[in-house]
Amino acid sequence: MNGQWGKIKKNIEKSLKSGLFQLWIRPLEGEIQDSTLFLFSPNDFITSWVKDRLISNIRDIAENTIGKKIEVVVSTKKKQDSKIRVQKKRIKTSQLYLPTQKKYKENKTTIWRYSFNDFVVGPQNRMAYAACREVCTSQILNVGRLFLASSPGLGKTHLIHSIGNYLSSTKNKNIRMSYLPSEQFANQLVWAIKTKEIDQFKRFYRENVDLLLLEDIHFFQGKAKMQEELLLLIKSMEENGKTVIFSSSFLPKELKDLDPQLVSYLSSGILACIEKPDFNLRMEIIKKKARIYEVKIPETVSKFIASKIKSDIRQLESCIKNMTLKAKLLNTTIDLELAKEVVQNHIQITESPSIKEIINTVCSVFELSPETLRSKSRKRNIVVARNSAFYLARRFTDLSLKEIGLHLNRRHSTVIKGITNIEREIYRDTPIGRQLIRLVERFEN
Repeated sequence: MNGQWGKIKKNIEKSLKSGLFQLWIRPLEGEIQDSTLFLFSPNDFITSWVKDRLISNIRDIAENTIGKKIEVVVSTKKKQDSKIRVQKKRIKTSQLYLPTQKKYKENKTTIWRYSFNDFVVGPQNRMAYAACREVCTSQILNVGRLFLASSPGLGKTHLIHSIGNYLSSTKNKNIRMSYLPSEQFANQLVWAIKTKEIDQFKRFYRENVDLLLLEDIHFFQGKAKMQEELLLLIKSMEENGKTVIFSSSFLPKELKDLDPQLVSYLSSGILACIEKPDFNLRMEIIKKKARIYEVKIPETVSKFIASKIKSDIRQLESCIKNMTLKAKLLNTTIDLELAKEVVQNHIQITESPSIKEIINTVCSVFELSPETLRSKSRKRNIVVARNSAFYLARRFTDLSLKEIGLHLNRRHSTVIKGITNIEREIYRDTPIGRQLIRLVERFEN
């Protein structure tokens, strides 16, 4: 985003309602070349909406800011492709929800971070891996729907990105994909409902998306109208031969605040759970990472790390990365002594903190007593602390949702809602989300 677009964006923010700006303008990246303002959105739905609803406002503000006539072009294509295409043929700004004229292989703004080659397969994740490969290797996307479930840090996002990576890099595929967190999808859906354009919204996904990848579907809990529209949409997509892939930190049957019809629909597709890795799988992950980092890790060191870090693959990878970096900085070889020094930064995880330790830590951070945390109080700071305890217990212990709720005098459904609220704060990078990340780091360090 160049400096001129930054000035224009600030002026747009002053002229629009906050919700309108946050949903449709903030995600845009902009660049001015000569007398044309190129705007790049994260997906085609935002592109269409901005073109139809806001382009005149953007053009007027841009011209007033820069002091000359400006043409505005909105696209989800890569910047290079968008510029070439615009030079050949100007894009009409009146088109709304029209099917894409030329099929694309992926959401061009998506940078796929992982691939199947990086994923280590074991008994705990083999079903999920096989199901995701099946999505990619089928001649057509006939899987219907796939539901990936696991605790945080076990590979759901890795597999979803691997699907996108594979399909976007396979030359003989012509698959149109849309990948986004459920909250972002929900924001678009809410706006379509409010403006009475839900039919256009659903038609857009039905006609322009072959594969919809939705992360953290539990975000829809307690949102009855949105659940109804989501169910209608995915049914409509599947009737038109499309595939939908969901991920969640919970099994469908655990989502008590979802409409039973939606739960039944999610459960009737392919359901793939990822369990915590056993010792052998953790050893394979260490070996794989050693090859990627081009470093030699002795067998004794691998066994030591695998015996200590047990419940979170992300932390296992972080430990290996830190150990490799420390060895390079100190110009030394990796040995058991170095491994022990590094693992100390992860020892809280490896020792599987108890629910009591988590509650005491949360109480210390929020300056509350355990009795207050378990009370019926709905004061905001107490609710945030309680939700944080739910999240940490789910991440760092093997307790069921019901067991977590019993320790904090809450029902199973309240635990899910609290965890979902915390995940939303983390996704939005709010002060509460950042505080929770620091609290997680406190356990890790």
